[in-house]
Amino acid sequence: RTAFFHDKASEYKKETNELIVDLSRKIIIFLDQPHTQLLTKLRPLLSHDKPIISVKISDRSQKGGLKTKNVSLKGFPSVIFCTAGLNINEQETTRFILLSPDTNQEKIREAIHQKIRKESDKKEYRASLEAKPDRKLLKERILAIKEAHVEDIKICSGEKVERAFLGEKKSLRPRHQRDIGRITSLIKSFALLNLWFREREGPTIIANEDDINEAFKVWDKISESQELNLPPYIYKLYQEIILPAWEDKSQGLTTTGLSRQEIMKKHFNVYGRTLP
Repeated sequence: RTAFFHDKASEYKKETNELIVDLSRKIIIFLDQPHTQLLTKLRPLLSHDKPIISVKISDRSQKGGLKTKNVSLKGFPSVIFCTAGLNINEQETTRFILLSPDTNQEKIREAIHQKIRKESDKKEYRASLEAKPDRKLLKERILAIKEAHVEDIKICSGEKVERAFLGEKKSLRPRHQRDIGRITSLIKSFALLNLWFREREGPTIIANEDDINEAFKVWDKISESQELNLPPYIYKLYQEIILPAWEDKSQGLTTTGLSRQEIMKKHFNVYGRTLP
């Protein structure tokens, strides 16, 4: 847990016993869900509370005991982690966008095909990936964005964002304060990807109405599951398996709930595979 801070530290101030960890303009990818205590330490950073966040960690001294170190986290990185587990603390679910990969037959078949290709000839597979025009263009665009040195992104119409976000909401919850932050980040992401076609004021670009519309299109697809703090896969399971199975059983009448066997049978009928 403390290894993360030591590994990423760019400077150590001996006089204040302070590690400086500069995460500005960084993308942090965890291939699995990080330790709960590490996520706890990173919560203020993930919330973008302040540009510099101070945390304390305990570390072993040369004499074998524990000593405290101060860590200053600078900047707001993009943080991504993957997990097959479904139990995520609510403190984390409100700080991340929850996404799930497709698990339909076409996707699974294509994944198997790609796995065979990769294991059959890794060199040829890598060469074919690098030769794909769309992939090459995306890499070149990302490098060009980095070289553009954009320091800030303005949104052309905060009023339009507010109307679009509040329009269908009858009551507001505290988590909506974080949701609007996700939406504004999506707006700025679209603007950054198209910075050559946006107004510019020195190192600042201006996100236009197209960026706002595209961001809300993305948000509309995932917002329902985010509101419920559920990965889209679980919410889809409820919509396509549990709810239809209950409607078939009840037929508009009040009945007992579904059994596990009934849910598993419906899942097999819809997806053609057993539910773990």
